[in-house]
Amino acid sequence: MFLEIMAPAYPFCFTMIVSISNLAKCIVSVAGGATRAALTVHQARRNNMADVSAKDGSQETLVNLAGLLVSLLMLPLVSGYASLSLGCFFLFTALHIYANYRAVRALVMETLNESRLELVLKQFLQRGKMLNPTAANQLEPLWTGFWPSVSLSLGVPLHRLISSVSELQRLVEGHQQPYLLSWNRTRNQVQVVLSPTAGPEAILRAAIHGLLFGALQEDGLLPRELAELRPLVRAGPEKNNWVLIRETHQVMDKLFPMFLKGLKAVGWKTDKHHLEVDEWRATWPGAAEKKDL
Repeated sequence: MFLEIMAPAYPFCFTMIVSISNLAKCIVSVAGGATRAALTVHQARRNNMADVSAKDGSQETLVNLAGLLVSLLMLPLVSGYASLSLGCFFLFTALHIYANYRAVRALVMETLNESRLELVLKQFLQRGKMLNPTAANQLEPLWTGFWPSVSLSLGVPLHRLISSVSELQRLVEGHQQPYLLSWNRTRNQVQVVLSPTAGPEAILRAAIHGLLFGALQEDGLLPRELAELRPLVRAGPEKNNWVLIRETHQVMDKLFPMFLKGLKAVGWKTDKHHLEVDEWRATWPGAAEKKDL
């Protein structure tokens, strides 16, 4: 909108400015549509998504109509005063952004995304307490620039993890989970291959397993089973990765059931999530047949 306002002041590149403005509107439209769909699903507590969407559309239409009437009243007052027009634009834009900020802060999502999961997991590992949805949503950062302690990629193709059958055997060794995991220490990146049978709880376990490597690199308090693995993390050589992954699988066998029980106890929904999961799936010998482990 600001570009459209400024476009007449630069007639030599008017077309380019307006084109960039329309491109920005398209990007915002896609992002806004995706966000609105997620919020509509969140608000449809009785599986009444169509009803919630219809009421949301009705309210937006009413607000747009009220805005049109106000703008018709204000237009004669600001016409011919460029500085006054820009002042009104910046004022109402600031109010609009602030209102959106307050609205998002008021939301309490009971499903876990990566940032909420990391906050809850850190609190559980360091203090033995479970953050409820309200507390975790208040702590979740809204702005870009929030970098997790480890880069987590779920649902990657199998060839990113292994290059030989022997590597696959080492990854599969010692567990029956419907996912395979690898940690690249140089890039601080955890990549997870998922089985076709991996359900929401199995994906949640894989995400927690990946985030454990970030917790192992930090100096905070950890349960004894995890604290004992810190020497392996700080040893450095990549050859220790296979041992570390096998050991963390054993820790997860004890940790995950308690963590999952705690999540349900404080009101988190574990039958679905907002974790970013790619569509790649792979099958390997010995993969668990259960959908949720």
